[in-house]
Amino acid sequence: MAMNGRAKKKDIPEGLWLKCPGCEEMVYRKRVEENFHVCPECQYHFKVGARQRIALLADADSFEEYLLNLMSPDPLEFVDRKSYVERLADAQRQTNLYDAAVVGRAYIKGRPVILGVLDPNFIMGSMGSVVGEKITVAAEKATELGVPLVICSASGGARMMEGILSLAQMSKTSAAVARLARAGGLFISVMTNPTTAGVAASFASLGDIIIAEPRAMIGFTGPRVIYQTMKQELPEGFQTAEFMMEHGFVDRIVARSNLRSEIAALIDYFGK
Repeated sequence: MAMNGRAKKKDIPEGLWLKCPGCEEMVYRKRVEENFHVCPECQYHFKVGARQRIALLADADSFEEYLLNLMSPDPLEFVDRKSYVERLADAQRQTNLYDAAVVGRAYIKGRPVILGVLDPNFIMGSMGSVVGEKITVAAEKATELGVPLVICSASGGARMMEGILSLAQMSKTSAAVARLARAGGLFISVMTNPTTAGVAASFASLGDIIIAEPRAMIGFTGPRVIYQTMKQELPEGFQTAEFMMEHGFVDRIVARSNLRSEIAALIDYFGK
């Protein structure tokens, strides 16, 4: 051990520690996991997978998944540096998911809900035909059963490998959410880091209540692309959850440790 109490890099067993992107300190992985995958030093919210998110939100053993084995086709036979089929296979091995969305029925602190979650590790949580279908079915089930819809978004946007079919999911999911609204249903949208592009421009922004996690990136396209297009300097932090709340695009910012309680309280408040 070093004299200052910090382990030398060569003395740190691989996987026990990780570097926080927020404060750039080395933090003990187990402490982060026990703290809802939040840095205990600076409260940076690490990205979490869909299964982890469900475990953090849903009551134990209450989640019943819909459309478990639904998989994306390759309608364009798309190839860039590798084929779309290869990319799907790689993402499936990495995440143990068939695609980026997981939806189903669950309870949150005893309140029945339809819960949908996007996984940021599956091709950046992008929305193709399968994600669009799952979000649509989730909204339709919430309408049919008369229970609130809760969707946690974490996405880089529409999935370019499916071309116009991926863009069509924006209108498809938005229409399903609109039908839920006409039926008097409640939709709580939770924006996590990142929620961008086609997902941010469709169902994620249509919640009756829009919650964001602290410092989540929210916007349509990245700051570099915006700057190259507009040739103007942009306000500091203009795509953070805090900036979005200040300008009326987000209703409240809720730390991950309080998210379950906040969602349950909102359901009670709206009488659902």
